[in-house]
Amino acid sequence: MIYNQMIAAKVAGKKQFAVLIDPDKFTATAAKNLLAVAKICPPDYFFVGGSLIVDGDMQEAILLLKSQSDIPVIIFPGSIYQVNKSADAILFLSLISGRNPDYLIGSQVIAAPYIKKANLEPIATGYMLVDGGKSTTASYMSGAQPIPANKPEIAACTAMAGEMLGMKAIYVDAGSGAINTVSAEMVQAIRQAVDIPIIVGGGIKDGYTAINLAKNGADILVIGNAIESNVTLVEEIYHALNLKA
Repeated sequence: MIYNQMIAAKVAGKKQFAVLIDPDKFTATAAKNLLAVAKICPPDYFFVGGSLIVDGDMQEAILLLKSQSDIPVIIFPGSIYQVNKSADAILFLSLISGRNPDYLIGSQVIAAPYIKKANLEPIATGYMLVDGGKSTTASYMSGAQPIPANKPEIAACTAMAGEMLGMKAIYVDAGSGAINTVSAEMVQAIRQAVDIPIIVGGGIKDGYTAINLAKNGADILVIGNAIESNVTLVEEIYHALNLKA
């Protein structure tokens, strides 16, 4: 079970990281470069998906990753159409920072039977959008206003409610291509509020940022857009986190 791996790492104090892959941008060259680096400095997980997929192929991306590595592949779904039985697990997201019922529970009701039929491990995850300094596709598509970056108390209470509702993890996201990442202060406030794993993504562009977020309570760091121009970031974050956060 993938979630058991997350819990075991958290208990052991081991910080993990995931590479988020957008199928629209996962070209043959990008895949070759990423997998070459991942063989030497493997991320703990591959996340696959996005708020909007136009030209990409989820199935193709997942099967390529599965054929070339043993790293678990987890779906990071932007819609019910991204459910795919070839993956190992799916982040069963509920946008708890928003008030749109479709993203709180509506889409989940529709997706549930497909996830069960696909025999995917669902990881119930409270998803929280945080202002990263620019408008994001996730915010636009969901109609959700992100949590202000300078309001860690709102983020902490939102995460606390998610845990009380039974969420198994909290994903705090500044969004794809964020100018600013989630602040260490906000991560620390969330860490003090909940005991479940905290996943942080958006705007992480170097090892220093990753290690600072890890030291303040993040359990899993997610890098995405930044690797498109600098795939060696995978290596940098691997070494940063393995020097003990």
